[in-house]
Amino acid sequence: MGNSASRRSAGGAPEPNRQRRRWRQTDRSGRVLALAAFVVVAIGGLTVPAAAQNGNGRPNVFFDCSGPRCDSRYYRTEITWVNWVNDKEDSNVHLIMTSQMTGAGGREYLLHFIGAGEHTSYDREHAYQALPTNTDRETLDGIVHTMGLGLATFADEAGYRGLVVLSPTDREEAAVARGVVARDEVEDPWNLWVFRIDGEVGIDGETTQRRTSLEGGFSASRVTPDWRVRFWGDIQNDHFSIDLSDGTFTDTRTGWSMDTRVVYALLDHWSVGLDTNTSRNLTYNQRFRIEVAPALEFSIFPYEEATRRSFIFHYAIGPAYRDYAETTIYGETEETRWEQALDVRFSQRQPWGNASVNLSGSHFLHDFSQRLIRLGGDLEFRVFRGLSLEVSGNISSVNDQIYLAAEEATDEEALLRLQARATEFDYGVEVGFEFRFGSIFNNVVNNRFRRRRF
Repeated sequence: MGNSASRRSAGGAPEPNRQRRRWRQTDRSGRVLALAAFVVVAIGGLTVPAAAQNGNGRPNVFFDCSGPRCDSRYYRTEITWVNWVNDKEDSNVHLIMTSQMTGAGGREYLLHFIGAGEHTSYDREHAYQALPTNTDRETLDGIVHTMGLGLATFADEAGYRGLVVLSPTDREEAAVARGVVARDEVEDPWNLWVFRIDGEVGIDGETTQRRTSLEGGFSASRVTPDWRVRFWGDIQNDHFSIDLSDGTFTDTRTGWSMDTRVVYALLDHWSVGLDTNTSRNLTYNQRFRIEVAPALEFSIFPYEEATRRSFIFHYAIGPAYRDYAETTIYGETEETRWEQALDVRFSQRQPWGNASVNLSGSHFLHDFSQRLIRLGGDLEFRVFRGLSLEVSGNISSVNDQIYLAAEEATDEEALLRLQARATEFDYGVEVGFEFRFGSIFNNVVNNRFRRRRF
């Protein structure tokens, strides 16, 4: 069903004949009342149930996706034998697509089909794994294939008939790999290790300012059902200059970071791990830093449900050594401090919307008053048909900046944010809404004049 040739649209049942109604105009007030009634009916159309607007014998599908490959235009173009609708309340099936990385560097797409209305008991999940070597087109076609199978299964069980025709395909093409490939099933000279190297050079500027940058990175990872091992690092070199009224300000700095993470699946809901970081970051006055942090994590929900819902407690403790570029506000040029941290994360993606909350706290063991507490979250909630409320925000209580240089940042460094400055808190809030009304159908695709605006 991933190819257009393997499916046929059987068309829908003809719409019922509409009865003609005659309106008898009596007087001026009658016409005003008729106009008012028309407006009420038009607005009331916002809440017309899906069944009343669906007369072609096809299921109404609401596509709910955030993240990679949420290309609704492509899916609507390829799967034309359903009605794509704009609101969940108009749907017969609510399709939620989420994704997560696989051990080989690819991505697994999970498609959850939830029945609506008279089909509320329907609940199915299908998955498609995209290889890291796939092109965008190959990945999209694979998702379409899996999506089509899921929609056809729903249509069959929900009583929609004659929508698609299945044609046989080559068995190798039809096979969809899922799960972890066992070592005794294949000959893998890399033993499940995946490597990546990348680099980038950038130059930009104008009459009064110029910037050049060099960036590079690498990673090596191996994922099995019990172990997750990853090494990664990056390096950046930035040169910036800007003409000011009293001369030219220039800044050149090099930063780098190398990290490791080793995680072991201890029990169904427990994991243990070790994180290390070695880095250089002059913005935070650290010429050299190395940290080792053993960690323990508990997941209330099974880890397999992480793309739909997650409730995790993550605890870490360990030492960090810092060699400072400038003497700190506490008179230190280098020091080793132990600290511990607790991170509580909750996220959920459901038919009513998405929500996530993150509460974290950390402090130095030598002084409990030197701590950082951060609360953040976001919510996308469907208030009623067509109206969604979006809220996101974060707030932090900051008292752990032991790395601050004794000599304050210059005006230029402060304006360009080249050096961290003392603060007691930081925050950010965004509130918005989206209201959508009109036709419930979202089938038509028109790709003309798809130019980007710069």
